Amino acid sequence: MIKLTKFKSQDHEFVLNADLIETVEETPDTVITLTNGKKLIVSESMDEVVRRVMDFRRALYRNLR
Repeated sequence: MIKLTKFKSQDHEFVLNADLIETVEETPDTVITLTNGKKLIVSESMDEVVRRVMDFRRALYRNLR
């Protein structure tokens, strides 16, 4: 799970299951498309979303050891 902020709503954070992410695009806003086709627009950059997903996955693997 990763914490993100809805676009143009600095105080509205939400948590997203990173396993549901299909694509992340900057158009120029960051649009996340989920595996069910739903699209989310977030304040974070594409690079930041990718970094958070990578950090999440690393944490999972660390806990498996």
